[in-house]
Order: sequence, then C-alpha cells, then structure tokens
Amino acid sequence: MRQVSCTLTIAGTDPSGGAGIQADLKTFQELKSYGMSVVTSVVSQNTTGVKDVHHLPENFIMSQLKAISEDMPVQALKTGMIANKKMMKVISEWLDEVDAPYVMDPVMVAQSGDPLIEKEDQRYLKKYLVPKTALVTPNIPETEVLVGGIIETEADMREAAEVIVKDLGAGAALVKGGHLNGRAVDFLYDGQRFHEFESERIDSSNTHGTGCTYSAAITAYLSQGHALPQAVKEAKHFVTEAIRHSFDLGKGSGPTNHFALREEVFNQWL
Repeated sequence: MRQVSCTLTIAGTDPSGGAGIQADLKTFQELKSYGMSVVTSVVSQNTTGVKDVHHLPENFIMSQLKAISEDMPVQALKTGMIANKKMMKVISEWLDEVDAPYVMDPVMVAQSGDPLIEKEDQRYLKKYLVPKTALVTPNIPETEVLVGGIIETEADMREAAEVIVKDLGAGAALVKGGHLNGRAVDFLYDGQRFHEFESERIDSSNTHGTGCTYSAAITAYLSQGHALPQAVKEAKHFVTEAIRHSFDLGKGSGPTNHFALREEVFNQWL
C-alpha cells in the first residue's frame, strides 16, 4: 500500500480561494501531502476584504476534530483563524490527544490593522495554545500583539522571537519581516539558535493569503519528516515563487499562485 503524509488545517474559509482553508489545501496538494480540514468559521471575503463571518459552534468544531483523529492519521497540523476562546478551548483539549507537530499561524490582526479577536481571547491563545505549538509564524503586527511591543528593526524581530519561545512557551518562533522596509528576511528561533531566511523582495500587491500559504507549506514539509529549519527554507521558497507568479485577479490584493513550482518546471522546458 502506498504511504502518504497526512496534514490537517483548522481554520476559516475564503470563498475567493486565496486564503484560509482553501489556500491551505491547495498548498498541501502541491507539496504532495494529503490535506484534511476542520472549519472554524465560514467567512464571506474576497480580495477587497471581509464582508461577513459565521462562527461555527464549538461542539461542532470538536465533532469535526474527533472525526479526523478517530479515523485518519495526522502527521502535522496547523491552525489559522480561531475567532474566540470557546473555539480555542476545544482545540486545546483535542491537541492533548494528538501526537503531531502543531504550527500556529496566529491570525489576530486584519490587513487594515484592526484586531480580529478580542483581547481576552488573545490572552487565552497565548496562555493555552502557544505552549502546545512546535512553531508560531507571526507577521509583524501579530508579533506586536504576542509580545506587547513595537517591532521596527531586525533586532526587534529577533528579540521578539526569543520572547515567544522563552516567555510564552512556543516550541519555536518564525517572525516574518514582510511588513518592514528593507530586506525580505524572516528569523526562526528554535530555542537554541537563530536561523535567517532571506529572499528577493518581489514588487507585487498580489499577496492575499501569503501567511496561510507559508504556514501551510511548513506544515506539509513537517508532515513529511523534514527538520524544522529545512521545512521553513523550502516553504519560504514556495511562498516566494507563489508571489512571483501571482494572479492579477479581483479588485483588491490578488491571490498568490499555488501552482508556482509548476511554473518553474514549465520555464525550464521553454
């Protein structure tokens, strides 16, 4: 029987296909991992922003989680949008029964800068979910929420990554520098040392769903047995190419191209 790695995403939806569970599943498929999903919130959104949202009851979220773990192997998992403390509580309880690396994409701040979850929920996430992670992948605004400070320099990014691991209890922290001017560099702190991942900064406004895609790629590579630094390195390449070959779709920030690595292959044939 053919063996395949199985990867789970727990997140909200995006009917336009660029972010959320849709982006995660596309990424898993492209990276040859069998994708599974648990929906936390049904979101009405597109490239211009969020229109409406319906949060699923926590007992139904638990039902989905148990449906997966009672029947399917889970080699790695990630979370995206977890809107409130009730959702976080059932996910935290379920995580205690699962032996797989957990990647958290801490979706807490909208592109507009507005908070997506209340402060009480932020505190619960930091206290109960972050310590169960193998990796947390915040961008700059999310990092500021997690550590309670302003991030303006690469030194600030490195210091924040240490705080997330040493003070909040994460297994590792990948602080992403896309929101800062200058180098397109991310810093991974694994509790022992720093790893730096720099890529070309691509001039594109089509970045809808990049955080989802990046964390999903890391999760897929972890499910296949890659060491964390190598998983991040490969995922950084994947998301960079997804932006490079992004689609001019929609009236706002367009989606990345989850078929980007195919584009690399196609170009080699030309």
